[in-house]
Amino acid sequence: MAGRIEDYALIGDLETAALVGNDGAVDWWCAPRFDSPALFAALLGTEGNGSWRLAPAAGGRCGRRSYLGDSLVLESVWESISGTVAVTDFMPPREGPPRIVRIVRGIAGRVPMHGELRVRFNHGSVVPWTRKTDPRTVVAVAGPDAAYLFADGGAELTVTKERTSIDFTVSAGESISFALDWTPSHAGPPARTDAGRALSGTLGFWRDWTAQCRYQGPWRDAVMRSLITLKALTYEPTGGMVAAVTASLPERVGGERNWDYRFCWLRDSTFTLSCLLRSGFQHEAIAWKDWLERAIAGEPADLQTLYGVEGRRNLPETLADWLPGYEGSAPVRFGNAAVDQFQLDVYGEVLNTLYSAVRAGIAIGEHEWSLVAGLMDYLEKCWREPDEGIWEVRGPRRHFVHSKVMTWVAADRALRLARVAGLRGSAQRWRALRREVRDDVCRRGWSAEQQSFVQYYGGSRLDSTALLMPRLGFLPADDPRVLATLAALRRLDDGGFLLRYADVPGAAVHEVDGLTGGEGAFLACTFWYADALAMAGRETEARAAFERVLAVRNDVGLLSEEWDPAAGRQLGNTPQALSHVALVNTAFTLYGTRRTDRRPRSAARRERPLASAAPN
Repeated sequence: MAGRIEDYALIGDLETAALVGNDGAVDWWCAPRFDSPALFAALLGTEGNGSWRLAPAAGGRCGRRSYLGDSLVLESVWESISGTVAVTDFMPPREGPPRIVRIVRGIAGRVPMHGELRVRFNHGSVVPWTRKTDPRTVVAVAGPDAAYLFADGGAELTVTKERTSIDFTVSAGESISFALDWTPSHAGPPARTDAGRALSGTLGFWRDWTAQCRYQGPWRDAVMRSLITLKALTYEPTGGMVAAVTASLPERVGGERNWDYRFCWLRDSTFTLSCLLRSGFQHEAIAWKDWLERAIAGEPADLQTLYGVEGRRNLPETLADWLPGYEGSAPVRFGNAAVDQFQLDVYGEVLNTLYSAVRAGIAIGEHEWSLVAGLMDYLEKCWREPDEGIWEVRGPRRHFVHSKVMTWVAADRALRLARVAGLRGSAQRWRALRREVRDDVCRRGWSAEQQSFVQYYGGSRLDSTALLMPRLGFLPADDPRVLATLAALRRLDDGGFLLRYADVPGAAVHEVDGLTGGEGAFLACTFWYADALAMAGRETEARAAFERVLAVRNDVGLLSEEWDPAAGRQLGNTPQALSHVALVNTAFTLYGTRRTDRRPRSAARRERPLASAAPN
């Protein structure tokens, strides 16, 4: 059985990634890309669906683990009566095939080691033909896929149909390395790697990349780990950014809210890009801008909410009935039906990010100005239509307030871009649209009864996206409606963390999202709450909310999508880009608030904070 979500650490090569458990098992790896079929899928089933365990023969979980400095190189340490051993896991930035390198190093005494490699192609469903080609090399082949295991001479490899067993003993001062490569089956064996040289090169890559970071405030370790994680979610060849490296990890254990996040959502990508820009990473901004142009080429009406890492549009959702799901959470889904949804907010996200890029000094070409005009022409015609919204509901389309707010953002940023470029032709229309949308939201999205902005026009439900209004510039942080909404959203408190929106007690199917069962607290929403508190002048409460989320990161600083306060465990796909983006943005907000000591006029007003329950 797979470990808890927080038991896993991330390694990656900027084109795909793997998850390594604290028991030494690699239980998830898709190759050659993030959105390729997995050859290790034990995370969603059993070891029989693909896994590579390498640990002391006595078993057990490592006593401690950490990344080596500001890198994505993981070191796990086991201590026992017989000795101490470290396993270093990493994926070198891609120069050849995707490759996982594992170096076993003896620190003290003599430690017997045991490994078991089970390769299963096509998301754990295909058992390959496996054989030794020499005493130190094993190849597993099925259809278009092949995997090659290369071992140092000190390891004994035993091959059966079900697994490859790896046995050896490591003494203090010794090291034995292994590399597992994926290749197309027709391509033949790849060249063996020099593990020491690969390690040195990987550490050097991350050292050079992190040197660009300009964040110097408090919580720097957490911010840097989040930035490294966001970089690891970037598909280097195209600049696309995936929402997470996993698929179908549940939002509630045993439930049906299990989605494939190994794709590039325009929304998540723009959040990530803005975060990296403000942290000093311009290369990623330029690459993403180029990816965006290629991905959304065509009519604005054809804009999708998500794309494959290479810009692929066809991402059909299918069910993998051979996988039982994480802790029995079924169905297991690959692909994502949200690709066919209408989500109005993405137009605002795209234009907001283009504006951020221009502000950061990134040049925008003539065809990109045409893109701005095309998107705005479409928005002027369609913004009054209902949509599925930011939460990608599978119930009826509605007039979601956040979607309308993002239409205002689109018009506002288009106006700002027009001023930068000296384009005046459409400014009057865009200014009128901006005014009309704001009036519409303030009239139809505000509930006098709830004393809050609500989730959709005519409804009474609260939604955490209302916390973004001051950050987006829609209303100032000290506006009475913003402050009242901030107070009302305490009703979404779940053990000190915010839900996206409330469950429906006793309802078989949620009336808004069309799904059964509930979910955990959405971690990004609690960061948004901390932002809003800070902007309202309540810095002490903001810091407390922020640090509550920091406390539920796993031992190597990673966050998934959600948190279960009752069970004290992470939920949802991991590591989640949106959670780490929100962490970085809130750190910037709190650092900026502390440096400038900004206080709105209404800062003296104090509200009861969220519960300060500590995680289990």
